[in-house]
Amino acid sequence: MSGFACILELLAEPLYILSQTKKYYIIRVYTEPAATLLRCLTTYIFIKGHIKVEKLVVFALSQVVYAACIFVGYWAYFIVFTNIRTFDLLPFRLSTLMVYDKQLLHMCILFTGQTFRKLILQEGEKFVLVWFDTPYNQAAYGLVDKLGTLVVRIVFLPFEESSYATFTQLASGQTPQNISNLEGSLLGALKLIMLIGFVVISFGPSYSYTLLNLLYGGRYSDGEATAVLRYYCVYIICLAMNGTSEAFLHSVANENQLKQSNDMLLLFSAIYIVLNVIFIKSAGAVGLIAANSINMLLRITYSAVFIKDYFKGSFSFRRCLPAGWGVLLISGVTTAFSERMFLNRNRFKQTLPIHMAIGIMCLVFSLLEIYRGEKQFLLSIITSLKGHDKCT
Repeated sequence: MSGFACILELLAEPLYILSQTKKYYIIRVYTEPAATLLRCLTTYIFIKGHIKVEKLVVFALSQVVYAACIFVGYWAYFIVFTNIRTFDLLPFRLSTLMVYDKQLLHMCILFTGQTFRKLILQEGEKFVLVWFDTPYNQAAYGLVDKLGTLVVRIVFLPFEESSYATFTQLASGQTPQNISNLEGSLLGALKLIMLIGFVVISFGPSYSYTLLNLLYGGRYSDGEATAVLRYYCVYIICLAMNGTSEAFLHSVANENQLKQSNDMLLLFSAIYIVLNVIFIKSAGAVGLIAANSINMLLRITYSAVFIKDYFKGSFSFRRCLPAGWGVLLISGVTTAFSERMFLNRNRFKQTLPIHMAIGIMCLVFSLLEIYRGEKQFLLSIITSLKGHDKCT
């Protein structure tokens, strides 16, 4: 069943790529949330309805429902709402079955190798965790990782993919105007990512205990999971910056530069695995996040050098800092003080309202300051999104 779900998603993948290229972002806005909701409902109905089906089969079936929704959503959109002929969406023609683009095939092989290296970076930590850490720390890290990656999957991943499509289109011509537009797009993307990251850094650590206690109770919030989630909040901005900067690198780099990037990724993988083994023995799951953060910083540094080189030194990363970042950091200090002074873990429900009220006031004040300093930037993003919706 899981294999069938994979096939359905693969059949929808070409249309997803086409929708990103043509900036049909509206289809993803509706299709993927609907698919996720149906998957959750399917799981809930089978588990809570006491239907006599194995639990693993339930999760596999819910994945089939998700994949089917993605498949139907993308194909229905292109068949009904676009002017593209259905015949043109099919991958092969009988007359040209043996004709293919050799350069494209070579680039696919190159990117496939890069994907395997990234898979080692992404999944290697789990093997190290199993081999060198306790079952409790494994559970704590797994819990925090699932919570933390919600932000990454919902916010950063779609943004990274859309940025990649935008960078690729703007880099198609090397005219001064295109390069200027490309620089402006990269600047805006990094600024928005840093803005979201600063919000997470400012409020995430102070409300990590609160979130875990409300969701899972004192069993996990009173253990190492709270400390892991706090460090994970800092790690998120590294993830976001790396995703956007690497999206730019992969969209504009030539074949030799991509090969060099893959070689560096292999080197960073080796460093990452060594750091994992060292840090996990000394700091447990927190050490794992520290190793991840160092790995991300190395990759960000490599991408930053490439970006500086690409724009011949004209690109300034200081301009990526959003207005109001200082206010956000002050809010972070304030909420940390609030947690220490007002939130009593033994009287959690009684003291929580004060801590939450201080956080809400800091957040409102920070957002007002950000809007005042970045009004034009935020309005341009809203206008751009509305423009994409009209185009679809």
